[in-house]
Amino acid sequence: MMEQPHENHLPKRKSIRLNSYDYAQNGLYYLTICTHNKQCLFGKISDGSVHLNSYGEIVEHEWLRTAGIRKNMTPLDYVVMPNHFHGIIAIDHEQALSTKQIDRQHPATMEKRSLSSFVAGFKSSVTAKIKQRNGHDITVWQRNYYEHVIRDEKELQILREYISLNPLKWELDTLYPDNMM
Repeated sequence: MMEQPHENHLPKRKSIRLNSYDYAQNGLYYLTICTHNKQCLFGKISDGSVHLNSYGEIVEHEWLRTAGIRKNMTPLDYVVMPNHFHGIIAIDHEQALSTKQIDRQHPATMEKRSLSSFVAGFKSSVTAKIKQRNGHDITVWQRNYYEHVIRDEKELQILREYISLNPLKWELDTLYPDNMM
């Protein structure tokens, strides 16, 4: 069996992040998070509908729990696909300040409320719950994710439509197992 390369030996990836953009600031963000080796861990698609298995249900549950855990974040549209997840999340620090979640005298706490800290926590929570259900270690996620800052209403509508139609277009998706090289 071939051994997995240690992360320090993996090739450096080109950052897709916007230079000088603060990913902790208020706004709408689109995310795509893929499973490790693009394995279909979360269920299947049939007749254009998603049928989640117990792992997929965990992903969905953790996404929906976000607003209760992180007062500055509101999960919006999403879809759990067999080997990836798409979601739109709103960051609103004024909401968090009104609930006194962020310490006003320690602005560094704002950094802990960034998009990347959210994704890290989301992935970690999903992984822990899947490992608990599975009874042994399993690598769930790839090490990175795709993010996009949503700049206007038109872009938001395009992404919402993409998310809602994703199951219908599964066989055309680049992440569909037969389409991956």
